[in-house]
Parts: sequence; structure tokens; C-alpha cells
Amino acid sequence: MLLIIVTLLLIQVGLLRYSGDEGLSSFSVDSDLQEKIDSLKSKALKRDTAKIYPFNPNYINDFKGYQLGMSTQEIDRLVRYRKQGQYVNSDKEFQRVTLISDSLLELISPYFKFPEWATQKGDETDVHLAQSTKGFVIKDVNKASVEDLQTIYGIGPKLSNRIIKFRDRLGGFLINDQLYDVYGLEPDVVKNALKRYQVINKPDIKKININTASAQELAQLVYLRSNVARRIVAYRNLNDGFRSLDELTEIEDFPSEKIDRIKLYLTL
Repeated sequence: MLLIIVTLLLIQVGLLRYSGDEGLSSFSVDSDLQEKIDSLKSKALKRDTAKIYPFNPNYINDFKGYQLGMSTQEIDRLVRYRKQGQYVNSDKEFQRVTLISDSLLELISPYFKFPEWATQKGDETDVHLAQSTKGFVIKDVNKASVEDLQTIYGIGPKLSNRIIKFRDRLGGFLINDQLYDVYGLEPDVVKNALKRYQVINKPDIKKININTASAQELAQLVYLRSNVARRIVAYRNLNDGFRSLDELTEIEDFPSEKIDRIKLYLTL
């Protein structure tokens, strides 16, 4: 309802701006009116939308921007900035790029969550220089250390440790796209990482025989939950074994979207 009120208020402002009545033709939105509009947006955010969780403002999309009360023009400025390979690293830089009002910045900035390393740097120039790929030779992601990974824009101590832990559980990355499977890694961050680190030497993986492995053994694979592993065994027993790995997609709750990755670790 409040969003409707905001919309009507903006329409009214437009009508007043173009009215032919004497004294109203030069009407423009002043700072007081902008604060009232942002106040209504604040109430609308609290009542008409789902709870907002901390997020990296670099990855705001059209819908998210709408939820936050940003205009189309403000969102477009951020999108253009990001297409140039640039990132904002502070509240003030976000406002400089998007040109949002002080009152809206005050409203939404408490939800901003920048990478840990970015908030520890005082010079934004250093932040952007750290992202340059010039002069770097692509190295093996399976040999990258926690410190190595933290040189990538968007990867701090927590994410770098999470990547290493995920890699260890896999026994090493077999394909580059597995980086996208690390929880919390934004797609753009993965793209930056792959400019510097890729799978060069594949690890030796002992594949699991799907026709003989126990549910417990199958559940050791990162991509399979325990309940899915049990269903795989039950399906195998009912159908006298698997004749093709693609049969796995017929099992309830099996992560079919990751079948190509899972096949890398299984055999018949």
C-alpha cells in the first residue's frame, strides 16, 4: 500500500511540475520533499517487502534495486560502472557512482556488506590495482594457497578458506566450473579468479562404482546428500543395478543440474 502512495506522490509531483497554473510551473522537488519520499520508501521496505539481509551492493540487479527504492537511472549507473570492470568499495563510493540521495543512502547502507579485505584498505586505488590481471601468469588453482586466493577481488579470509576446504573435500578441482559450486562465491568473483587460477593439473581421483558402493560411500561425494545416497542404493537394488549414469536423474531429489560434475566421480 505504501508503495502505491509513493507512486501517487511522484505522479503528483510530475503534474505539479508541468501545471500551467501561475506559481506552480516552476515547481521542483526540493530536499525536504526528497526526504519525505525516502521516508515513505523506508516504511514500504519494512512493511511491503521481505526481510533484507546484508548484501554486496556491487551485485544489485533491477529487482533488488527496486526493492531498495532506487530509481531506474540510479541502477543503470551502477550497472554501467560494473560493466567497465569497476567495483565500489564503500558507502560514499556507491553514492558517487549511483548519485542516490543522502537520505536513501542512510536508509540502505546499513545492509551493505563489502568484502573483508576491501574494508581493511584505506586507499581505493590500491583496491583496483590489486584486481589488474596484467603481468600475471595463470596458475594452478589446485595449488593455490589461502593467501594466493585473497589477492582476488571479492575473496577475503572466510571465502579463501572455504574454497580450500571445498577443494580438499573434492580431492581437488577437476574442472574450472567447480569454483561456481563454492557457497558464497558470486559469479563475477569466480570470473575474476579464473583469470588468475585454473585447473592445470587434474588430481588423480578414484571413482566410486555406483553399482557396488554403499550409501555411506556415496554420501562422501560433496554433491550427494545422505538421503539421496540411500535412494540411489534403493533404486539400484530394485532395478538390478545401473546401466547408465544418466539413470541417476530419475531419483527423487537428485541434483540433476550437476549431473555432469557428478559423473566425473562415478563409474559403473
